[in-house]
Formats: sequence, C-alpha cells, structure tokens
Amino acid sequence: MMLALTALLSGCSVALKIGYNQGPSLAFRWLDGYVEFDDAQSLRVRNALDDWFAWHRRTQLPDYADLLARAQTEMQSAATPERMCTWSNDLRARFDTALERAVPALAEIVPTLSSQQIANIEKKYVSRNDEYRDDFLQRDPAKRKKAAVKREIERAEDFYGRLDSTQREFVARAMAESPWDGDIAYTERLRRQQDVLTILRRLTKSKASAGEAEAEVRAYLKRLERSPHEPYRHYAVRLVDFNCGFAAALHNLTTAEQRKNAAKKLKGYEDDLRALAAEGAS
Repeated sequence: MMLALTALLSGCSVALKIGYNQGPSLAFRWLDGYVEFDDAQSLRVRNALDDWFAWHRRTQLPDYADLLARAQTEMQSAATPERMCTWSNDLRARFDTALERAVPALAEIVPTLSSQQIANIEKKYVSRNDEYRDDFLQRDPAKRKKAAVKREIERAEDFYGRLDSTQREFVARAMAESPWDGDIAYTERLRRQQDVLTILRRLTKSKASAGEAEAEVRAYLKRLERSPHEPYRHYAVRLVDFNCGFAAALHNLTTAEQRKNAAKKLKGYEDDLRALAAEGAS
C-alpha cells in the first residue's frame, strides 16, 4: 500500500487524489491479481482495506504533509550524505508504521488460503520475475548500464526538471561506480519469495490461529529488514551508503531553478495530502 502511495506521489495532482480515493479498490485488485480470493475472503479483504485506508488517511497523511513541508525548506540548502540517510530512515519508519497496522488483518486472512491460491501467488511471482529480468538483468553489460543511467536520470528529472549535460554526465559516472548489483538483488528477491511461500504453506497446513500467523508474519518482516544472508546484508549497507552520497551530490549540483521546481512539486503534494486528510475528517 505504501509503495502504491509512493508511486502515486510521482504522478500529477489529479492522479494522486483520484488514486488515493480509489486506494481500497486498487489495492484489492492488486492483491487479488496474486491470490484470486473467494467470495468470503474478498469481503474480509475489502473490509480490512477500507479500515486501513480510513486509519491511514486520518492519522498518517497529516504527518506526511508535515514531512513534505519540512522537505521544502531543506530543499533550498546544500545536502550531506548523512542528512539524506536521515531522510531515508524517516521514510522507512513511516513505511514500517503503515505495515505494522496491516499485520493483524493479514494474519487473519493468510491461514484461509488454499493450496491453489498459494500456487497462484507462485505463478504470479514467476511472471513478475520475468519482468524484473527484462528491466534490470539485461545480458549485455552495456545495455544494463545504459538502462540504469536512464532510470536515474528519469527519476531526477521527474523531481528537479531537465538535467543539463554536466548533471547527466555525473549520473552516468555515479552509476558506473555504484555497488548496485542486479544479480545479487535478484537472488535476494527469490529468497524472499520462497520464504513467503514456505510460510503460507506451513500456516495453511497447520490451520494456524491468527496469533500464530501474526508471529510468523512479524518474523518474516524482521527478515526483510535484516536478511539472514550475511553477504547480502553487507551489500545492502554499501548500497545505502552509496545512494545517500549520490543523492546528496546530485542535489548539490542542481541550480536554484531546479530546486525551486522540486519545492513546488513537494508543495503540491503537501496540499493534496492535507486536502485528502481533511476529506476523511469531514
């Protein structure tokens, strides 16, 4: 759900408002695309999503708006890697809060899944993994590098506006030095998917209670935060440190006009979130 909201924030104001107001329906369709819920499950999932979005609108959107207001002020100053990492941690904390709210409802639904529904999830993973490989694991190293540079430039331009040649060259050099490794990320992706499937099969086979399922879900979330695979943990730390430095360096290369563009975009998001929160309070 938080990932969906983040994606909406990269769109226009109208898309954000319409998308968030349709959030429960959009989230249900996304989940159902993996599971294919039966009628009883669909009712429970829809009710849980309605409750989650009502809570999120009431309690989280005002906080997000305050965060965006703070970002607009900081946007005008030079950045440091440490400050960028602090922002990353702030965002992660909010993601964790939103996810924590969903855990009890998730734990009630999971034990009701059938073996066929778990097979549906596994099949969907295969399809999404094909897409991942197409996007991130091009066989030709030159094409893989070109795709990475293109992604970062598009992200930056969506936020700051058009990058000049010097800024684009900086992005290209940075991506050449980045520790990001699509193969390592893909291996961890597969591990996490198998972890999910193992949990689902164990909980459904044992007809686990909601309490037992909740404990399993929380243990899984801890493994997401700290992978049991030690080499991946070291890789993730290196990648985060690099990205914080990259984000700060790129920001410090931006012009006053580009920072103004970014602040204006953040202000639009802030206003939209406050409006959405107010709609929920009325």
